[in-house]
Amino acid sequence: MTEDVHPYDLAIIGGGVNGCGIARDAAGRGARVVLFEQGDLAGATSSASTKLIHGGLRYLEQGAFRLVREALIEREILWGMAPHIIRPLRFVLPQTAEQRPAWLLRLGLFLYDHLGGRRDLPPTRAFDLARDPAGSPLRAGPSRAFEYSDCWVDDARLVVLNALDAAERGAAIHTRTKVMRARRTNGLWEIETGAAGGNAVVRARVLVNAAGPWVADVLSGIVGRNTRAAIRLVQGSHIVVPALFTHDRAYLFQNGDGRIAFAIPYEGDFTLIGTTDRDYADDPAQVAAGPEEIAYLCDAASRWFRAPVRPEHVVRSFSGVRPLHDDGAGAAQAATRDYRLDLDAPDGEAPLLSVFGGKITTYRRLAEHALDRLKVHLPAAPAWTAGSTLPGGDFSRDGMPALVARLRGAAPWLAPGHAARLAGAYGTRAREILGTATAPAGLGEVFGADLTRAEVDYLVRVEWARTAEDILWRRSKLGLRVRPSEVATLDAYLHRVASAA
Repeated sequence: MTEDVHPYDLAIIGGGVNGCGIARDAAGRGARVVLFEQGDLAGATSSASTKLIHGGLRYLEQGAFRLVREALIEREILWGMAPHIIRPLRFVLPQTAEQRPAWLLRLGLFLYDHLGGRRDLPPTRAFDLARDPAGSPLRAGPSRAFEYSDCWVDDARLVVLNALDAAERGAAIHTRTKVMRARRTNGLWEIETGAAGGNAVVRARVLVNAAGPWVADVLSGIVGRNTRAAIRLVQGSHIVVPALFTHDRAYLFQNGDGRIAFAIPYEGDFTLIGTTDRDYADDPAQVAAGPEEIAYLCDAASRWFRAPVRPEHVVRSFSGVRPLHDDGAGAAQAATRDYRLDLDAPDGEAPLLSVFGGKITTYRRLAEHALDRLKVHLPAAPAWTAGSTLPGGDFSRDGMPALVARLRGAAPWLAPGHAARLAGAYGTRAREILGTATAPAGLGEVFGADLTRAEVDYLVRVEWARTAEDILWRRSKLGLRVRPSEVATLDAYLHRVASAA
């Protein structure tokens, strides 16, 4: 067992969006930070979202005006921070007589346009589906529709880029490292961890429990706190099917049971449909979309689209467990998406901050609020992330076409689609993957689609990737385009790299 003799200012359990966001913010304020993630970054809830940066239109019905306002403000801040992995998206909302009335939708959308100080995103408009391309894929029926703005995000890459920026600011990021035990000793946290390389002990002045669905397990099993955590686990599932439409807008549908469903353009050739909401009581590590959830999403889509959606059309499904603050709501879909920060700081003892709930859109503000709660225990420094960019995001919001053009200008042998994918994943850092290559062969072996050895090596060296799943489903979504034999070849290569390290 090894021991770090120098205490960290802040130790974080959990490598999801909240944990990595807090690590980045704290490291940028000069704190000495260490983060532990038991699996891969974004390995659970943070890679199983609907891929949206949004205010949450439906939360207005629940009276969650503060949450919606904060999220609406964050949309444009995050878009400016990471224009390579976040982009504006227009949503089509058909209106039918048996669902929410038009006046209610108009009121909600008016608030949505104005509550958060929208600046650059286009405003809401009403239009006739019969005269608009958005109506072509839909069944005959509703003619009135509304269109409003939110943003799409590559959720897993958002997490990884926060971790990368934290590391470049001095944070120690340890993936595949499980915290076994944490106890207060002599005014510090003594934290025992286990990893493939053996156990270690570190000390920290402050401990943050950002373990997502495992936040209660950390409190009871690792920290040894007996109080019951106010957490409600809610499962949300999604399906991916071949593209149901060819335009670049998304849909928000009102289901007959009062819930909503999204249908979103996904990875060029596919449509993402989600989500479900139901309480979950099993192991979060084993969550998966069940047959009844898949059938529910297929039925919800088939109610609206001309082309029926059946379970046999599903090319991928994924599911995550949202660790929501338990506010006593009856239905899972009504449970608050707001976050709660629980600070346990007895006099003279090391503080523990536990994070309950939250959503990807508000992760940056959650991190600021967390550090505000801990400011007396950490180096004094002002908030800074609102005006920052994430790695690769240092270009203008509308600059993606120019960025792709520059990349192709530097490497004219790069296929247009390949250049666009690299720019959309790595932004201005895409050139680092190309290195000194002067032809496609210089990027090395191709593992399927356009995934080259040069990109794989970069992901292993810089972004903590270790397995084919890390690369094909979190660092990218190329898993949709590679064959099982290619996955096996990639895993074998990664095993050789790990053995040689």
